[in-house]
Amino acid sequence: MKVMKFGGTSVGKPERMRQVSQLITADAESKIVVLSALSGTTNALVEIGNAISSSQREKAKELIDKLEAHYQSFIVELVKKPSSLAKAKAIVAEHFEFLTIILKISFSEALSKDILAQGELLSTKLFSVFLEENGIDHFLLPALEFMSIDSHDEPQINSIRNRLDMLLRQHSDKTLFITQGYICRNARGEVDNLKRGGSDYSASLIAAAITASVCEIWTDIDGMHNNDPRVVKKTVAIEQLSFEEAAELAYFGAKILHPASIWPAQFYKIPVRLLNTMQPEAKGTLITEEAGSEGVKAIAAKDGIIAINIRSSRMLLAYGFLRKIFEVFEKYRTPIDMITTSEVAVSITIESSAELKAIVRELEPFGTIEVEENHTIVSIVGNNLNSTPDILSKLFTALSPVPIRMVSYGGSKHNVSLLIPSAYKTQTLQLLNKGLFGLE
Repeated sequence: MKVMKFGGTSVGKPERMRQVSQLITADAESKIVVLSALSGTTNALVEIGNAISSSQREKAKELIDKLEAHYQSFIVELVKKPSSLAKAKAIVAEHFEFLTIILKISFSEALSKDILAQGELLSTKLFSVFLEENGIDHFLLPALEFMSIDSHDEPQINSIRNRLDMLLRQHSDKTLFITQGYICRNARGEVDNLKRGGSDYSASLIAAAITASVCEIWTDIDGMHNNDPRVVKKTVAIEQLSFEEAAELAYFGAKILHPASIWPAQFYKIPVRLLNTMQPEAKGTLITEEAGSEGVKAIAAKDGIIAINIRSSRMLLAYGFLRKIFEVFEKYRTPIDMITTSEVAVSITIESSAELKAIVRELEPFGTIEVEENHTIVSIVGNNLNSTPDILSKLFTALSPVPIRMVSYGGSKHNVSLLIPSAYKTQTLQLLNKGLFGLE
């Protein structure tokens, strides 16, 4: 059995849903199909939730009506038979009645999660009506019956496996299952989610739970590219990556894959394929245990980085100094991306500014603190970069016009990371595209 996940753009239009139906019926292998919400829906639901939370009920009602009108137009194009259209209209009416009712309810975090869940519930139910109209046998598998997270928001893989196995055995006569990405239940049994980008995570967790033959992630681009195609004109798809390389790229800014979605597949050794719904014949990118080749493969960039420099003469020959520094970040649950040290200074980068003031306040007794915002981490990823000849000379030659603030090299054999002012991001990606790949 394999898992196929389709993102919002892959199901965002009626013709795209028809294409998805062709892809999932192209072979006889049993499969679980994971769907995201229609493109734009989650953002619209977030906006509705924000309006309700700020007591802007009229604005929220306008947003709900606008979104409902979009779905009414969508289903008229999606299905043709009067009976199918009646079912689709009933589904839309049910979910938008719920959104209208909550206008009268006091807003809470739990209610916010219920609002966000409507997108995936709508997309899967409407797709199920379409499949039924076209005589495609399937079962709509409710994610809320098997996908769960614990009190620390971590997926419960053993529980997911047991519940999913029970549901699949109850419907052993079926070979095609449709389910929701993103949504789950939390430790209190409430509707919750796997955060933004979580449909990839859902697919990977399901693939791990059923020991799938492959986990296919279908998007609107033909695999992971060697550089950001939104910034650089000429890029190429990467044929094969190791799990470690893919995890580095996802963490450091490659948008095609959610960072969390790598570890379940990696831990359970499930191959992942990144494929293009609009170009199904393209090879895409295979992510597996084997790297396939050595050397530089891709570049990713992560914006919104804050550099914190701690300068102190007390560092000199002092043991325990770094531990005390790290304890401050641990206290405020703020991950560190990069770190460099000298005899009298430590430079650290973080992504979240939520606890910045408190962190700086606690660091001040250690020395002089400097904070620099609006930076970008550019990560060069490949296999065995620490033994690739001339990698550093090529990097610094290519980037001679760029002021490099920090360099991280040697901690991972898959990654060289540079910290630069965000104003130089576009220039840096273009220079590296030419210097490392010969592409302009």
